[in-house]
Amino acid sequence: MANRTDPLAKSIRGTNPQNLVEKILRTKIYQHTYWKEQCFGLTAETLVDKAMELDHLGGTHGGTRKPTPFMCLVMKMLQIQPDKEIVVEFIKNPEYKYVRALGAFYLRLTGTDIDVYRYLEPLYNDYRKLRFKPNDGKFTLTHVDEFIDELLTKDYSCDIALPRLKKRLTLESVGSLEPRRSALEDDFEEEEEKDEDDLLADGLDSEEKDKDYNRVRSPARERDRDRKRDSHRYRDRDYDRDRDYDRDRDYDRDRDYDRDRDYDRDRDYDRDRGRGRDRDRDRDRHRLRDDKEYGRDRERRRRRSHSRSRSRSREHKDRDGDDRRRRHRSSASPKRDEPKKKKEKKAKKDDGTDHPDPEIAEQNRLRASLGLKPLKL
Repeated sequence: MANRTDPLAKSIRGTNPQNLVEKILRTKIYQHTYWKEQCFGLTAETLVDKAMELDHLGGTHGGTRKPTPFMCLVMKMLQIQPDKEIVVEFIKNPEYKYVRALGAFYLRLTGTDIDVYRYLEPLYNDYRKLRFKPNDGKFTLTHVDEFIDELLTKDYSCDIALPRLKKRLTLESVGSLEPRRSALEDDFEEEEEKDEDDLLADGLDSEEKDKDYNRVRSPARERDRDRKRDSHRYRDRDYDRDRDYDRDRDYDRDRDYDRDRDYDRDRDYDRDRGRGRDRDRDRDRHRLRDDKEYGRDRERRRRRSHSRSRSRSREHKDRDGDDRRRRHRSSASPKRDEPKKKKEKKAKKDDGTDHPDPEIAEQNRLRASLGLKPLKL
């Protein structure tokens, strides 16, 4: 029974007002201690006292997503559905900023587009600070005008999806709303009017002073004015004489400076020209020396290549003579190589590797590899 909507409450946008809050958040609010203890039995008159006790805004916070007291009071307003005049008084309350924020949030959920723009846009001029508790539970600082701008421009606020709001230009084009007029424009217009009045008053005062001055001109004032004019004339003449003297002195100093500069430039030119001649002489000397060394290196390389080619040809001739003598020796004395072949064949037979017994033959091969005599069995 404590969570039911007031039977006299009207449906908003075709549904129960409490359905404007998501079911999960609504269930958490119903289970919260603040809802059960502080919001039970509240009416439209007693709700103001609880709203005045608020010290921060927010939707849910912490790991279990606990609802804030601000959200619990919003849910209570949706349940009891106070009159529009009470909500407007909440918004226009100049002393308690959290009461104003509560009324603005409720009007954004339940009010028409025209009422939302009409009653919330004047709150842009409220720059008071507000404490906001986000999801991580750490308080942050915001302002009333920032909170109002979030309600008018964003789709989510305090973990609640806000109803769709028409664009202001659309409502202005159909004539439902008048063009928005900023409070700063009124201040600018007042300042401009004040400046124009001051200028006009100053102009009138100056004209009156001129008239009075022209009307009253004493002989003593005329003598003073003539004396001042003469003193200015003499002072200007002295100033011109001093200025001519300074100009002549500056001209002489500039002429001396130019003469010294030309002398230094000529001296630097002669010195640079002498350095250039020495540099050219050194470059020619180095080039001649490099050419001589290059000629010597070329002659040395030519001699080395000639000697290398001669030694290579000599090696070829020696190699050809050795091959010719070797071929002649092999073709001339075939009988001389026959004793060597017989000795080699006899040595192979004497090493014992051809023994009929395979074990003895294996032992003889092993002994032959070690340099020992074969077994004779």
